[in-house]
Amino acid sequence: MSGLRGRVALVTGSTSGIGLGIAEMLAREGANVILNGLGPADQIEKLRQRISQTGGVQVRYDGADMSKPDAIEAMVKKGIAEFGAIDILVNNAGIQHVAPIEEFPAGKWDAIIAINLSASFHTIRHALPAMKQRKWGRIINIASAHALVASPFKSAYVASKHGIAGLTKTVALEVAEFGITMNAICPGYVLTPLVEKQIPDTAKARGITEEQVVKDVLLAAQPTKEFVTVAQIAALAVYLASDAAASITGAILPVDGGWTAH
Repeated sequence: MSGLRGRVALVTGSTSGIGLGIAEMLAREGANVILNGLGPADQIEKLRQRISQTGGVQVRYDGADMSKPDAIEAMVKKGIAEFGAIDILVNNAGIQHVAPIEEFPAGKWDAIIAINLSASFHTIRHALPAMKQRKWGRIINIASAHALVASPFKSAYVASKHGIAGLTKTVALEVAEFGITMNAICPGYVLTPLVEKQIPDTAKARGITEEQVVKDVLLAAQPTKEFVTVAQIAALAVYLASDAAASITGAILPVDGGWTAH
C-alpha cells in the first residue's frame, strides 16, 4: 500500500471519470495528489477531503484551464514550489467533438488540439527539470485507442491522440538516462459518466434502444463486448508509476478489449 509513499502526483482532468479513478488509486498507494479539473467548488472540496482521508495523504486542487499555457505553467510551478517536484505526471484532460471535417468548427479543432495535445507538451516541459534533478519521474499520457486507429467524424480527436503517441515516444527517448519513464495508456470505451450520458441521446438520435447503442455502436469495435473499467486504467497507471515498471518507457499501451488487434 505504500509503494508510492511520499511521491507527488499531478493528474489533469481528475475531478471525474478516468482521471479521478487514477488520482484515487495513486493516493491509496501513498502518493500526495494535485487534482485538476472542472466542477462545482463544493463537490471538488468533498472529493479532495475524501481522497486525502482515504489515502492519508496531502491532496491539493488547482483549477488551471488546460487550454491556457500560462495557467498550466503556474499550476506546475506552484506544485513544485510546494512539494519539491512533481514525481508522477498524468496527462488525462481531454475533450471531444464529432462532425464531418468540412463541417468541423475551426474553434473546436483549436480547442481539442490545445487541451488534448498541447497541454501535455506544456505540463511535461515544466515538470521535467525537477524530475531530472531527482533522477526519478513517471509521465503517463492517457491517450485512446484513437492514438492507434481512426474513426470517422473525429478528425481533431484522432489527430490529437496520434500526436500524443508521437510526443510520448519522443520524450521517452530524451529522458531515458535520467530515471524517468514516459508512456501512454490507450483505453477503448470506458463507461464514464460522460459516456453514460451519451447513451440515451444516441438512442433517440438513431431510433434504437439504449441496449443497441451499447452493443452495436459503442462496443462494436471491442471484441470482448465489455466496457473497459476505470479501475483497470487506474491500476495500469499505478503500475507504470512504480519502480517495477522502470524498464517500460516509450510504450503505447492499448487497454481496449482487443479493438486495435483488428
